[in-house]
Formats: sequence, structure tokens, C-alpha cells
Amino acid sequence: MEKPEMWSWLDARGVTKEDILAAALELYVPHPGVETREKALEVLSSILDKAFQDPNVNSLVMAGFLLEEEGKRGSIPGLSRETFDKDPVFLVADEVIGMAIAEYIGGTRARFEYVRYDRKKPGILGRLGPFLDDTICGLIAGATSRMYSGVG
Repeated sequence: MEKPEMWSWLDARGVTKEDILAAALELYVPHPGVETREKALEVLSSILDKAFQDPNVNSLVMAGFLLEEEGKRGSIPGLSRETFDKDPVFLVADEVIGMAIAEYIGGTRARFEYVRYDRKKPGILGRLGPFLDDTICGLIAGATSRMYSGVG
């Protein structure tokens, strides 16, 4: 399969495939069919490549990035830049986008993976802003959910 365009789009914004896969593997648990980290890496890579063939996934990811940019500018109405930078509890649109991505890719079970990754924030997730961490978390949760359920 040819490398999906979305990987280049993400690379240009400082989020690499390697970063995403490394974060996913930080909470990896051996499972039938994916007994090794190497196999998990192969399966997750394939799932994400397939997900990035879907313009709906790409649109949701782009929405998360664009909202992050607007939040950093302080241009989201009703949300100052200072408040945005603190990732306030009342800001739930970021979680909604992340969960939408996770469930779109991995189905209802992906919500549980989303919560697991969102709480721990492994790897790159701990360094990203309010919308980006949840956007990338959604990708990881959707992919890992598919991997663990044997739907690669």
C-alpha cells in the first residue's frame, strides 16, 4: 500500500508516524495474534494506513489540528488563549473529536481504549495541546482497539 497523504500532512505539523506508534506501544499488552511488540507495530501501522485512506478520518484529524491552532491564537469565541493553554475541564469538544475518531476507526470498544490512553498520555500525547492530544489519542485508540479485537 502506498503511504497515505495524511502521514505527510501530519509530518509537516510535527507529528510523525513513529511518534504515534511509539505512544501506542507504551501501553501495549501482548494478545493472541499480536504476541510481540514487532507484530503489534506491524498491525497498528497497517490499521492506521488504512484509516488514512478515509477522508472522514482525515477530516476529523484536520479539525483537531485546526482547532488547536485557533485555540493557541485565542480565537475560539468564549475561550481565551490563557484558558485554552490550561486545558480547562469545561472544554469537552477536544474529547468529543478524539472519541469520534476512536469510535469511527475501532467501534464502540475503542472508547475504552481512548480513556486508557487519555488518562496515561504516553509519549507524544503528553506533549501535545488540548485538541491535539485527544485527536492523536483517538487515532491510537481506534487502531489498538481493532488490533486487540483481531480486525486488522
